[in-house]
Amino acid sequence: MNWITKFIKPKIKSLFKKKTSTADETLWISCECKNLIYKEDFKNNYNCCPKCGAHHKLSCKERFKMFLDNGAFEILETPLPKDDPLNFTDNKKYTDRLKVARKKTGQDDAILIATGKVNNIEVTIGAQDFRFIGGSFGAASGEAFIAGVQHSINNKTPYIFFSCSGGQRMMESSIALMQMTRTTLAINELKKNNLPYIVVLTDPTTGGVTASWGMLGDILIAEPKATIGFAGRRVIQDTVRETLPAEFQTAEYVKDHGGIDLVVERKYLNSTIGTLLSVMLKKSESQAKKEAENVVTIDKTLQSAS
Repeated sequence: MNWITKFIKPKIKSLFKKKTSTADETLWISCECKNLIYKEDFKNNYNCCPKCGAHHKLSCKERFKMFLDNGAFEILETPLPKDDPLNFTDNKKYTDRLKVARKKTGQDDAILIATGKVNNIEVTIGAQDFRFIGGSFGAASGEAFIAGVQHSINNKTPYIFFSCSGGQRMMESSIALMQMTRTTLAINELKKNNLPYIVVLTDPTTGGVTASWGMLGDILIAEPKATIGFAGRRVIQDTVRETLPAEFQTAEYVKDHGGIDLVVERKYLNSTIGTLLSVMLKKSESQAKKEAENVVTIDKTLQSAS
């Protein structure tokens, strides 16, 4: 082994490693449109590409900070079930995948629940982090989602959720699939209490999420160009044996075909949802008063009998 191999090559490698080791040190961000964006401009534009309009993924805390009034929020503690209930292993242990995901995101699972204000209205809010095993939905996600619903009911606040998921977590098999039923029942309880439930579908929202709570909102909003669907495009195309449109499963395509209500840019979500909540809460209040008038009390019954 000569001195070039022994000393020079390792030195060159270490120099490149230092320059590219952390994304925080870079001044530029690349987009899928192959353009470089100055990091400061990117952040000022709500993590959206100013050239092609692509809405880049956000962490849960980034989402809360950008969406809620004054960026103020408080994270709620949610139950955390036992890790790896099935002792699952594929090419890597599930417990190892959880460790990596937790280190990367700083979260116990893919979902965070918080409280804050939208248009000065108190809300309970949830979000998914795609970096946590693809935002997949398992037992811990189910517990967090239901805890958010319960907090919303207890405090009489609207429930807003930002989906970003590939679907149910395969490492938990039927335990993950059970969460589809549990979350659906939780949403039914929320609606029985006349509380608004708004879902914002971000890129991507697929699988068991769209087959359960993701599409049960009173109002369904999507960010531009978000992928929304159940099965993948290739699977559907091979099944129906038809060539699908290029825009198939995009937010705009789903809206045009009646699947969702609105497509709203990220920077307008706070004002749009704030306006919707103001209208919905006034309607809920008048509806509750009307229902109360129709209730027959003991006093009224006794009065009519006398």
